Amino acid sequence: MGYSVKDLIYQGEKSGVHNWQTLEGSSFYWHPDWLHIAEDITGYSATATIAADGKKATQNEATQTIVDHLNKSDK
Repeated sequence: MGYSVKDLIYQGEKSGVHNWQTLEGSSFYWHPDWLHIAEDITGYSATATIAADGKKATQNEATQTIVDHLNKSDK
């Protein structure tokens, strides 16, 4: 049983940084200027690289990257 987008709780956006949490309490952050997901709000510690279709990633691509990362880490 893996993670899906429904397993993420979107916490909103502050100063351009979007935040999601898992039910277990892990937090993930993304800013539209980052091509990665971070586990800290500064974005310096990249957790996963977003495979963006354009020059900038979309919120949907960021969300899917978090799900993919969780499923890879869960194995």
